[in-house]
Amino acid sequence: MTQNSQVTLNIDGMTCASCVGRVEKSLSALEGISDVSVNLASESARLSANDPARLQDAAQALDTLGYPARTARVTLN
Repeated sequence: MTQNSQVTLNIDGMTCASCVGRVEKSLSALEGISDVSVNLASESARLSANDPARLQDAAQALDTLGYPARTARVTLN
């Protein structure tokens, strides 16, 4: 059975629905990342990763897009 890590990221710079779409698309395209949910009002994203190392990939992808992310919460199952 594969363990999944869940993380909530605080994302700076999201100001509109288009930003949310770009963030969701970028995170969903990453290998090993699933269950992506982005919330504009709270400027956050929740996602699951099949390997905790993938969470760093997610943060780097957001930084590349121009949306710096900070880890708010990590849950290891």
